[in-house]
Amino acid sequence: MRELERLVSDMEGAQLPLDKLIESHRRGAELLAFCRSRLEAVEHQVKLLEDGQLRPWIAG
Repeated sequence: MRELERLVSDMEGAQLPLDKLIESHRRGAELLAFCRSRLEAVEHQVKLLEDGQLRPWIAG
């Protein structure tokens, strides 16, 4: 998350060369996808919480 925040800050606050801007955007998209997948996994585990027991979650 910190790396993503740093990338956004760099992209907003600096005059980056086009190649650096494109690379930063690509890396930001990768990080965003990773964060979303982790969040979805945690949300799914929370939904599986039943009677005070967290059942194992198997990615599907």
